[in-house]
Amino acid sequence: MAGCAIEKPHGRRSEAGGGRGVCTPMRRWLRAWLALGVLLLMLANGPAYAARPAASYKVDVEASPRSLRKLLEEHLDIARFAKRPDISDDQFEFLITATPQQVRDLAATQGYFTPIVRTDVRTVENTKHVTVSVDPGPQTLITSVSLSFRGPVLTEDPAQENAARFAFSLHEGDAFSQAAWDDAKNASLKALQARRYLGAKIYHAEARVDPRTHEAKLSVAYESGPTFTMGKLDVSGTRRYPEEIVHNVNPISVGDVYDVQRITELQRQLQNTPYYASVAIDVNSDPEKPVETPLHVKVSEYPYNSIRGGVGYSTDNGALVQGAYSYLNTFGKAWPFTIDGRVDQVQQYGQIQLAMPPGRRGWTNSVLASYTTTDVSDTRIYSIRGGVQRTRTSQFIDYTYAILFYQDRLDQNVGEPTTSRALVPSWSWTRRNTDDPLFPRKGNLIHVEAGFAVKGVLTDQTFIRGYARGQQYLPIGKQDLMVFRAELGGVFTSGSSSGIPASLLFRAGGSNSVRGYSYQSIGNNVQGSVLPTKYLVTASAEYQHWFTHDWGAAAFFDVGTATDTWGEKTFYPGAGVGARWRSPVGPVNVDLAYGIRNRSVRPYLTLGIAF
Repeated sequence: MAGCAIEKPHGRRSEAGGGRGVCTPMRRWLRAWLALGVLLLMLANGPAYAARPAASYKVDVEASPRSLRKLLEEHLDIARFAKRPDISDDQFEFLITATPQQVRDLAATQGYFTPIVRTDVRTVENTKHVTVSVDPGPQTLITSVSLSFRGPVLTEDPAQENAARFAFSLHEGDAFSQAAWDDAKNASLKALQARRYLGAKIYHAEARVDPRTHEAKLSVAYESGPTFTMGKLDVSGTRRYPEEIVHNVNPISVGDVYDVQRITELQRQLQNTPYYASVAIDVNSDPEKPVETPLHVKVSEYPYNSIRGGVGYSTDNGALVQGAYSYLNTFGKAWPFTIDGRVDQVQQYGQIQLAMPPGRRGWTNSVLASYTTTDVSDTRIYSIRGGVQRTRTSQFIDYTYAILFYQDRLDQNVGEPTTSRALVPSWSWTRRNTDDPLFPRKGNLIHVEAGFAVKGVLTDQTFIRGYARGQQYLPIGKQDLMVFRAELGGVFTSGSSSGIPASLLFRAGGSNSVRGYSYQSIGNNVQGSVLPTKYLVTASAEYQHWFTHDWGAAAFFDVGTATDTWGEKTFYPGAGVGARWRSPVGPVNVDLAYGIRNRSVRPYLTLGIAF
């Protein structure tokens, strides 16, 4: 059988994954020969070139598919040197001569081993025009894939073997390319190393290509090596804040089986604290010392004082300005003290908070006080809040226990302002279970709250409050996505809602509620003032189609209501379309929605996942 084999014998982890290209030694020899030739020609023609005008030319590459054309445009020397004004005639001829072989080498990396290359040079108005036409011929297809494993993985953890097989992205019938071959090997190895077998490596890898039949046969053999367990933390970089903080938020116990998800959880736990600007974790991968291998944690600390600020805009709240000041060493004991605030066209907010450093298992105690004013839908709410809370944040689940005192004043278009107060013990729970925290395609987000108040205990009216919201992501094929969102809230009391702080009640409407209606415009309408209500329910279904990785479109339907009397509820439906962009800072949504009940059209602009 004709062709070439790509092999990778025993090697270190950092080198695992097979060869770098098809017939790599030959290509390296050709590139070295070409570079030497260009250098010699430049040296030989240096004096003569100085005496004559610089040569210039243009290059047009004609090739299909587009991926091959872009590869040739980026890497052919005749195309790369076209931007240089100092190419002599002899150098130009040398580049033209070398072009066909370079095309064959580059096309081979994408599985085209029999390309037909034509190079045409014309002079138009004293400028050379080079046209490189490439007929790539049939692309090589994969006819067999063989993955084999040896070592303890065969008996200890077959699930890891299956995970490594599943991560290998090439299958029979797929087009062969060198990049896809390298990616498949490395992804499979990474999946094997992700749990237990940190020292796993590729023992042997081969891609046997027959350019006559345009077939490729792939085989990879993996060596799992021994099971790794995790040991104690080796912490460096702590100068301002106690090293004990790192150990307190560490979710890993000595002797736990190595798991990259646990390492990631430790890193996120540390970055969730206010103390560390960056966290790097390294684990020894020596297969001779797999038991209780140390975890090397290197942190870079924030200074004691920090000031942050920002500006923004949303269709719900308009333009906004926000800022915060933090001092992280109150009482000389690493107690963070924070003052933060936000001002927009609807709401003004300010808060002070004093927290203790994380204790055992990462629990943090704090005291806080805040003041918020909200002016929307001809209703003004002035809210004071203060109390204590205990929180714990992990990679997937957050907990909060709190006892907070609320005192709210509500102004409306008619009647005198009303003031309500309540002392509310509460609990909240948040779970994040998605494949990607920034751009999820699969999984769900869930948040639940519960609290109560007893009349006479700094409270005007006895009530029980519950609230839940969730988002579900369902992928459809490779490019489409369904997103479902639901929200449910209720304040249960024997009397009216007049004695309950308005900030604990509910309204609906807006970009993250029911689109097609203005922000918090759905509630109890009393002569133009939309008052908060005792009950809330909203739901949304959205279909997204992604034309490229970064750009997509959506169609959606929302419905919801907020009411004091469930028997007299009125639902508000809305529908619309929108554009989606995966920006470098998060998802950006631009929507145009029609409120069916109000017969109104409203635009919306949101950044990030509202959760």
